[in-house]
Amino acid sequence: MSWIEALILGLVQGLTEFLPVSSSGHLELGKYLLGVNPENSLAFTVVVHGATVLSTIVVFRKDIWEVLAGLLDFSWNSSWKFAVSILISMIPVMIVGLFFADYVESFFSGNIRFVGMMLLVTAALLALTHFKKSHERKINFLDAFIIGLAQMVAVLPGISRSGATISTGLLLGNKRELVARFSFLMVLIPIIGANILDVFKGEMGSESGVGTLALSVGFMAAFVAGLLACKWMINIVKRGKLIYFAAYCLVIGLVAIFIA
Repeated sequence: MSWIEALILGLVQGLTEFLPVSSSGHLELGKYLLGVNPENSLAFTVVVHGATVLSTIVVFRKDIWEVLAGLLDFSWNSSWKFAVSILISMIPVMIVGLFFADYVESFFSGNIRFVGMMLLVTAALLALTHFKKSHERKINFLDAFIIGLAQMVAVLPGISRSGATISTGLLLGNKRELVARFSFLMVLIPIIGANILDVFKGEMGSESGVGTLALSVGFMAAFVAGLLACKWMINIVKRGKLIYFAAYCLVIGLVAIFIA
């Protein structure tokens, strides 16, 4: 992988991780169009996902610090309720990661037609939120688990993680700002955990198709693009403009199916 290809794919990952258009799906499409072998680019995928995690931490640093400070009170306050909700939301994706990781990885093999079909599913989810009236409900533990189920399904390339979790939260009647915040923070621990696991498994050192320069360029591109996209997406959710991304996913999904 050249540094130019890494730059392009890093920008794609950074932008699409937060926008509801499926970062994994676009990363697979990008690799397909650039001729990058999906099986020889696992380390790159891990690195750019780590970059978007870092951008999330930077954007939500005040929220994260507020929650951590609240946990030190050791009382059943809003910080503990939020932390427990995050842990509950992680249960479904942890089960998949522990017992079905190899099965999920089999979908990341350049099957562009499958990616296109899943993008159509993302489009349908986003379109449904357009007809749902905004509510002011806070996310309870049951909501957190259901949103976690949406995150579990979104491990498939083409299903947008942010799109699935935000759409599910909105369809449950939760407040827009709370859903966006919860959606972006709930993914931190699972991705960090997955990256650490890949390092211990030796996946990062087994790559032959990605050099240090490409990994560095991809990381920086994904980090900077992620910062911009994360802030942009928060405003989009507040304004209820997800229908435009539904149309985008519909078009890209059909294109992916057509070119496969």
